[in-house]
Amino acid sequence: MRVVDTIKNIWKIEDLKKRILITLLYVTIYLFGTYVVIPGVDPKDLTGLVNQTRGGLMALLDMFSGGAFSNASIFALGIMPYISASIVMQLMAIVVPSFQKMQREGESGRRKINQMTRYLTVIILVVQGFAYLTNLEMQMMQIGASLPSGLWFRVSSIIIMAAGSMFVLWLGERITDKGIGNGISFIIMIGIINRLPRSIVEEFTSRMNEQAGGLVMFLIEMLFLLFVIAGAILLVQGTRKVPVQYAKRIVGNKQYGGARQYIPLKVNAANVMPIIFAQAIMFIPITVVGMFKGGETTGSFWQAFMDNTGFWYNFVFAVMIIAFTYFYTAITINPTQMADDLKRNNGFIPGVKPGKATKDYLDAIMDRITLPGAFFLAIVAILPAFARLAGVSMGFSQFFGGTSLLIMVGVILDTLQQVESHLLMRHYDGLLKSGRIKGRSGAVAAY
Repeated sequence: MRVVDTIKNIWKIEDLKKRILITLLYVTIYLFGTYVVIPGVDPKDLTGLVNQTRGGLMALLDMFSGGAFSNASIFALGIMPYISASIVMQLMAIVVPSFQKMQREGESGRRKINQMTRYLTVIILVVQGFAYLTNLEMQMMQIGASLPSGLWFRVSSIIIMAAGSMFVLWLGERITDKGIGNGISFIIMIGIINRLPRSIVEEFTSRMNEQAGGLVMFLIEMLFLLFVIAGAILLVQGTRKVPVQYAKRIVGNKQYGGARQYIPLKVNAANVMPIIFAQAIMFIPITVVGMFKGGETTGSFWQAFMDNTGFWYNFVFAVMIIAFTYFYTAITINPTQMADDLKRNNGFIPGVKPGKATKDYLDAIMDRITLPGAFFLAIVAILPAFARLAGVSMGFSQFFGGTSLLIMVGVILDTLQQVESHLLMRHYDGLLKSGRIKGRSGAVAAY
């Protein structure tokens, strides 16, 4: 069988085998850590927290942490604080001249920005750690339990959770350097996939308990899920090819150029980053509400944005995704540099003058293809709310689109592309009989 032969070929490549095993080791460590409870907390008293994370925005946050949030684990704060800090630093690099100067300094400047990102991550972790413990105390009080008293427990727990999140960040970086690549995105994906089997079983059980038509509805849901996954793959892989003609050059007795090639401009050049950025910001209400005891925030502005099936949550979420798509496309695709590279290599787009006219032409194309890509990305992002309204269970509805599905599809395609490149480089057959797997071209390499 072709699959068996491919696995054998993968196992023959020593470097690839080593990277896969290292990735599995780090993933195992991460999954084990999600069950290590904060010292001083009795796992039997977490019933209230588990019930709280069964629905709403808390369920999504728990999914991104691989279940560590509901387990009151040392990894409970997850990797999202680092992503939030990265968002802030990327915005600062655009609007603050000193940060722009650091970016232009090359590797040394990037190291400074990365170091500042980590400092900001620690600050966010301290704030979120305090909010998490306050929320945990409220949930335990509802079942008649309590956290250990004293300032030392609070301080030590916040330090432990902050250290746990930084350790998860370290694991992600090791997967990027020594493993299969895109480590932080890979860790988020593992947390999401970790919930998928249980969600499917719970949805199947729920449908089978219905008096009539339960199995049919479950099959319809699975077919629709496959349809959404296919749409997500097309969104990640879709391109618009721009023809480029290279002028003929004769050097000695050899002729160079003259062939027509294509520039593949991605419909969604920003990939899943806009939805990750927007989701990280939409988690802010959890932190704000978690810092208050009791019900002071019930019915408030912040409370309205904690319902991920509500209108205002999904409307703001969709608008932010569209805005971040344009923002991230602008910093990922540089039409000016592309036009200069074409001119330098004696290339031109037929019917378009080299230089500024080429830059304006590429800009116009990116604007036209980014708009439908941004809207489609926003639609896929809010599909879980419609699935929930259609009667799909809370856990399973998260896989009908949204951040979870797009991260899962994007990271899996990236991983397959990495494996494919190793196989083809050593003259083995790829994972598919024809064509190559199109990943996200390293757009999320920073994560």
